[in-house]
Amino acid sequence: MKHRILISLGTNINRTFYARRGLTRLTQSFAQVTCSRMFESEAVGFPGSPFYNCVIQAFTHKDIAGVVQELKTIERENGRTHSEKKYCSRTLDLDLLTFDDAVTCDPVVLPREEILLNAFVLQPLAELVPNDIHPVVDKSYLQLWQNYDKTAQKLWPIDFTWSEF
Repeated sequence: MKHRILISLGTNINRTFYARRGLTRLTQSFAQVTCSRMFESEAVGFPGSPFYNCVIQAFTHKDIAGVVQELKTIERENGRTHSEKKYCSRTLDLDLLTFDDAVTCDPVVLPREEILLNAFVLQPLAELVPNDIHPVVDKSYLQLWQNYDKTAQKLWPIDFTWSEF
């Protein structure tokens, strides 16, 4: 069975290079990859360089644990080291946001809590899959974005070209 997954991508080190490498590698690991616009956002939780962020939709036959493992492999291939700090600069950050409509805590919390907390996740989601319903709060991503406090975090779309899309 094919599962639909939503993944967030973020980078604030050599941003264009790692965003392109991450997107390219995702198309090698998953099927029917589509991507939101790329956004630039301020670092959240630490005084770091601005990030590039987007959300990717893809399809896979892997289970949740297999998808999470694949995302960690892609991060490591692109120089990501997982420090003890939650908030820090990174070459590539790939987070599984949703897996079909699964609500789970193991092997990872789904849907990912950052969906409701971070503009750099919610706005791209609202653009990419506006009518999809958040499986816990039972509202569309567009509704959630429309009700989000847009003064809390600053982000803006950027001109970003990637040859695969």
